Amino acid sequence: MKARMRAITVVLAIAMSAWFSIAAHAGNQGGGAAQSAESTISGKVYQFVKIADGVYYTTSSSLMATGGNHPIIINDRDVLLVDDGTTPAAARALLEDMKLITDKPVRWVVNTHFHYDHTDGNSVFGPDVEIIGHEFVRHAIADLDVLHREPLKTAFANMPIQIEALKKQLGDAKDPAQRATIEKQLAATQADLEELKKLKPTPPTATYSSKMTIYRGQREIQLLFLGRAHTQGDTVVFLPKERIVCTGDLMESRLAYMGDAMFDEWISTLEALKNLDFDTVLPGHGVPFHEKSLITAYQSYLKDLIVKVAELRKQGLSAEETAQKVDLTSHKVDFPQIQGPGADIRGVRRMYEWMDERAKR
Repeated sequence: MKARMRAITVVLAIAMSAWFSIAAHAGNQGGGAAQSAESTISGKVYQFVKIADGVYYTTSSSLMATGGNHPIIINDRDVLLVDDGTTPAAARALLEDMKLITDKPVRWVVNTHFHYDHTDGNSVFGPDVEIIGHEFVRHAIADLDVLHREPLKTAFANMPIQIEALKKQLGDAKDPAQRATIEKQLAATQADLEELKKLKPTPPTATYSSKMTIYRGQREIQLLFLGRAHTQGDTVVFLPKERIVCTGDLMESRLAYMGDAMFDEWISTLEALKNLDFDTVLPGHGVPFHEKSLITAYQSYLKDLIVKVAELRKQGLSAEETAQKVDLTSHKVDFPQIQGPGADIRGVRRMYEWMDERAKR
């Protein structure tokens, strides 16, 4: 029984890290190379890596649930922050740690899409901060009951299970050092759950439909909607002079959540992304990378996923059965998180829905 409980705990830990602390291990996941320790500034919760003058990429290795990674753009007089985390506590911790790299105020927050791990820090900002997103992001947060739908739904369901598993681990642990580690994990997870219970969905205060440009001194910041993809309202933040693109979850250095995907359009939107003149990609999860070939590899993965899921569906398999059986291991070289056959059930369910939507056109 103890062995079984330990196995369950490992599975839960993997699942929760995927949705609450993806950034905690960003330096070890996906394509690209981790930055050297010498170029990293570490705060209590977040680490900041300088990418270019006034441009930082922010990750976290804290036990706190922080959500996606954050590009930070420091201008002559103010700061633009890309996404703001899973909870108000995460956003407040980010603002506190940002004092290590700048004393300038945050003037803009860009929500790259509506998912909670990128937007649920919105509520900590006052009226002097403009929160910008694609028009669909405002609609989603305001109208789609995001507190009771994926991906937050699974997070709420899994976290109490993880807490109970940690309590069981703590009860079984004898070594003082091990107990201390588990106690910290348990306290952090319990605090995260309480924060999630307090979430107040806060939509953007300003929206755009296809393109918005912000000029600050010599810096040009473009907000681009290249097409529907990861969601129906993904924003790419493009710095043409620095040749840097911040992609949110439209393009990660690893496989992305697909529960709101528009699969065929995602492939064409990635093609539009490749047409931009950039040298560095700062993704919403994973690590920075430079190779457009990784984008091409993800397009290939999506195409293969569509074909193979369609084949299994034609055989009469349910979404749940297909999620267990679909084999995408041929893409493991580019996306090493693939360990064997199978795919996230939420993404496969979404693909079944998407196929039904296409059939009705």
